[in-house]
Amino acid sequence: MKRIFTVLLLVLIAFNAFATGEKEGQGVEFIMNNGTEPASLDPSNISGVPEHHIYMAIFEGLVIYDPKTSLAAPGVAESWTVSPDSTQITFKLRKEAVWSDGTPITAKTVVDSWLRTLAPETAAEYAYMITMTVKGAEAYNEGKGPASGVAIRALDDRTFQVDLVGPMPYAVDMMAHYAFAILPMHVIAKYGNNWIKPGNMVSNGAFVLESWKPQESLTVVKNPKYWDTANVRLNKITFLPIEDRLTAYNKFKAGEIDWADGIPLELVDEIKLRPDYQVSPQVGTYYYIFNMTRKPFDNPKVRKALTMALNMQDLVSKITKGGQLPTRSMVPAMAGYTPAQGVAYNPEEAKKLLAEAGYPGGKNFPKVTILYNTLDAHKKIAEWVQESWKQVLGITSISLTNQEWGTFLDTRQNLHDFDISRAGWIGDYLDPNTFLDMFMSTSGLNDGLYNNPEFDRLVRQAASMPAGKARMDTLRKAEEQLMTVDQHVITFYHYVNQDMIDLTKWDGWYPNPLGSHEWKFIGPKK
Repeated sequence: MKRIFTVLLLVLIAFNAFATGEKEGQGVEFIMNNGTEPASLDPSNISGVPEHHIYMAIFEGLVIYDPKTSLAAPGVAESWTVSPDSTQITFKLRKEAVWSDGTPITAKTVVDSWLRTLAPETAAEYAYMITMTVKGAEAYNEGKGPASGVAIRALDDRTFQVDLVGPMPYAVDMMAHYAFAILPMHVIAKYGNNWIKPGNMVSNGAFVLESWKPQESLTVVKNPKYWDTANVRLNKITFLPIEDRLTAYNKFKAGEIDWADGIPLELVDEIKLRPDYQVSPQVGTYYYIFNMTRKPFDNPKVRKALTMALNMQDLVSKITKGGQLPTRSMVPAMAGYTPAQGVAYNPEEAKKLLAEAGYPGGKNFPKVTILYNTLDAHKKIAEWVQESWKQVLGITSISLTNQEWGTFLDTRQNLHDFDISRAGWIGDYLDPNTFLDMFMSTSGLNDGLYNNPEFDRLVRQAASMPAGKARMDTLRKAEEQLMTVDQHVITFYHYVNQDMIDLTKWDGWYPNPLGSHEWKFIGPKK
């Protein structure tokens, strides 16, 4: 009888493991639609949300994002202290932190990694986040100073110290971003640009790269060398590059995907009724960039006329319909900060300004193209813009073109080969600065080649100021230059997180302001 009972118990355990998706020796697999093929896996060369999702699985910086608040939580650094004047941070690294090949991660590793990101020959697009934060970093990045002038140092193997350009209240939170990634310098030295290929790649996150089949899937598996691997609950994550959100949604409904980032617009009314639809406010902005070097966008009257002709309330009510917040600001409202405003919807004033710019009734307006990355939602918005400008301003020379993600990023960021381009920005940390410093003339992400010395001066001034009203007022003055004076961008709405995931099945996934979900916390409901 005892033997029969034991057999039955084993059968029940096996069935329970099968029902929860766990198999002995294999653990849990999680499948996510990541929206597109990643442009790169090298943290120094990435700049998009799809790449960020993968980065958070296979890499870990000094700090990571808290899964609920998006504020800094311990990562490779187990603790940190800030000097009384808030201009110096000292991080204490974990002695257990090693690369997936067993090589220790030391404070010198952090120093060398940041210097690689800053190096002029590397030209990392996000290097500006370090140059705006760390003393001496800008001079080195611009080839005007030595690497030894960058104020970062290894006090010993486990103590990393950085001097800031000012008392930056958001500095530690910012360092969860991949601009501050810790890199396997010993592997990069061996393989060069091929270090990110399967078989070569070494990483330090909760997962390691197993396979990368372009346009098909990218798979990571649990990293046994990760310092906190005992608490990592997933054994495998598969990222799918499905750009068509309807296809992804159907796969989600069929149980073939566990998390779909984004939804098909045409089914938003149906999806809103589903209990596995997760929607929450997000610190992010959807906008269009003008290429300031191309006519007629060198004329602020044109930029303002085109902006005034768009009714953003109609857009979110009739097209996107997901609870997005129409806006005339680049920066979302934050504690202690009142955003500056661009021009409001005003068809008559838009017609007047366009006429003053030399294009009455849209006559002789040059042929220009709106560039967007392949996604049905971007297409619908671009078509709405095209039709609005035709109906309100009489402009009939607007064409649309789409490109897949990698090509789109190259065209917009590296070549600056566009007239008007779609863009979106999710905050890298919870401070207005993250929405402004990318428009500085020296920023690698200044895709529209905006150049306003007063804007640059104000952003730099704010970087050296302590937290408080005066600093926020300075940032607001900078945003006024960008939006009220220059109208460099057309802001459409502030995002909401729109995700499909069954939270009765999974936990450790929480709505949060930045939409950043650290994989180490996600696992099946117990």
